[in-house]
Formats: sequence, C-alpha cells, structure tokens
Amino acid sequence: MCRHVAYVGDEEALGRLLVEPPHALYRQSWAPRHQRYGTVNADGFGVGWYAPGDPVPARYRRAGPIWADQSFADLARVVRTGALLAAVRDATLAGADAEAAAAPFAAERWLFSHNGAVSGWPHSLAALSRTLPPADLLALEARNDSALVWALVLARLRAGDTDGQAMADTVAEVASAAPGSRLNLLLTDGATITATAWGDTLWYLHEPGRRTVVASEPYDDDPRWRDVPDRTLLAATRTEVLLTPLKDLDEDASPKEPRT
Repeated sequence: MCRHVAYVGDEEALGRLLVEPPHALYRQSWAPRHQRYGTVNADGFGVGWYAPGDPVPARYRRAGPIWADQSFADLARVVRTGALLAAVRDATLAGADAEAAAAPFAAERWLFSHNGAVSGWPHSLAALSRTLPPADLLALEARNDSALVWALVLARLRAGDTDGQAMADTVAEVASAAPGSRLNLLLTDGATITATAWGDTLWYLHEPGRRTVVASEPYDDDPRWRDVPDRTLLAATRTEVLLTPLKDLDEDASPKEPRT
C-alpha cells in the first residue's frame, strides 16, 4: 500500500520529479512496478515542499487520485523547490478522514510519510498510544495507523532525539507491539532525508553534491538507483547517504512512560 518519494538537491519543478519521469509517483498511483501490497493508489495523495528562505514546508493534499486533480497539474508545472516529500495512498481500511489521512503529515519543519500498515490496527497499538500525552492524541490529523506512527515519531523529535533515533526507536516500538507490521517511514526537514526499510521496498538515487532521491521504487531506469536492504535505516543529504542496519527487536520491550 502507498508509494512515496523524498528529494533534496538542486531546485526543480515539482513535475520534473513527480510527473514527468516514465515511472514517476504520478504513474505509480495506477501502475507501480514494485508494490507488494495493493495495486492502485487512488485513496488520496499529497506533496509537501520547501520554499527558499522558509523552513516551514507548504502542503497540497487531496482525498482523490492524483491523476484526477487538474489543480495539481498546474502546481507541478510552475512550483519549484530544492526539497520535497510526496505520496500516493492506498488505504488499509475505509475511513472518513479524507485528505487529512493523506501524507505528508507535517509539524514545524518536518514532513513525514508511512508506506505500510500496522498489524491488528487499532487494537495492537492501544497500549502504545497511552505513552503519548493526551494533547498529542487529540491533535492527531486522522484516525489511521500512519497518523499515530507520526505522533510517536514527532514526540521523540520534540524531546530532542535525532531524526534517525526517533525513526529507529519508533519502528522498534511499533513492531514489538504489532508484529508483522510494515513500517517504511520517510522523514525530511528540507535538508536531510531519513527513512526506514521495514517490510516493503525502498530505493535511493544519489548524485553527490547535486541531489538525493529516496523512494518506494525508482521513477526511471537510471542504473544508479540502489535497493535498500530490509530492516535498514537510511540517513541522507544531497552530499552523502548512510545505511545502518536496524537492530533486532527486543520481544520483551514494553511501552514507556508518557512523554512530556
């Protein structure tokens, strides 16, 4: 379910990254090449991007399929950015949250997306949700698994964890509470990209000093695309990419005290 992509690099039009490549996110909404779960990503889409000099990203999200939105076609043609995160959605369960359930989720300088599903949702994360302050639960954008996973990551970021630590610890915590979950997470702050490969495909394309792209699957047939091994944390800028194996889970891990 879902496909997503993040980019940091030289300034480009949104369409050059999301629409024009032969297997771009736009086409992945109905014809993904590497998607293991689901076939059509038509339950919403979104793109978040950064304007020069502004650390807070803008977002454009809709509840319907990306191919049916003519306003997005205009935006993609004229809006330029040096960093973005975009996603097309295949919903795990039916819901009434509409575009609020579509990634990217956002807070402060961050954009976030989740490609996968939490096993046994929502019951599997009931205990884990209680580790969050009540105000964080009330502030959830949507009532789906991705929104709660984002809240868990965000709580760690606000507590001072690095992007990589926040992502890795959240994956370990959720996977322990809900074994069999698919937790490919994607995060950017406009300068860095952090991602986890956990149960689904993840690739990256790196041209040092020019651009780094991290995506569920390649958007073209450039031979420089590299597959990220499963259970790996990726940390990248436009100049470097670092891959770190995620540690084996502690099956006895239990939810922590509420974060403040």
